[in-house]
Amino acid sequence: MEALQAIKERKSYRSTFKQEPIPREDLKELVEAGFLAPSGCNMQTTKFIAVDDPELVKKLADIYGHEWAATAPAAILLLTKHTVAPSGESYHIQDFAAAAENILIAAAAKGYATTWIEGQLHHNGEDRKMAELLGVPGDLNVAVYMPIGIPASTVPAAKKKTFEERVWFNRYGEN
Repeated sequence: MEALQAIKERKSYRSTFKQEPIPREDLKELVEAGFLAPSGCNMQTTKFIAVDDPELVKKLADIYGHEWAATAPAAILLLTKHTVAPSGESYHIQDFAAAAENILIAAAAKGYATTWIEGQLHHNGEDRKMAELLGVPGDLNVAVYMPIGIPASTVPAAKKKTFEERVWFNRYGEN
């Protein structure tokens, strides 16, 4: 699938998955898409854990607390830590955001579905529980959890504002 087509077809998927496993090679390609994302000052602050062990995938879903996630045959977790670049800025959030978007697009291109789960991981320490389950060192944080699989149903695309409401050429408000 062409990149722009994958971007157009990508949807956040929060529903049940078919019980077909994701081949390890496909999962590796999805993680590679994240791994290849741009990184502020090339510090490469994002690390990844691809999970295809059914028991671990289920335990992650149990920690997250949403039944649909337990139907996923795999998951990808993005790890990060606040890291200061030579410029004095930290780009770790931008780094994992770019990596997550690459994974979302790659998943859509391969016919898989997923969603980017981030803020919901901090309500009751779900991020730390996931980190402990997977042996993540204490200096790293689970920033993003992505249950992945073949969608069992279709979901409507999110309602987007029109192009003209959000995009202008040369000057704000002018087309």
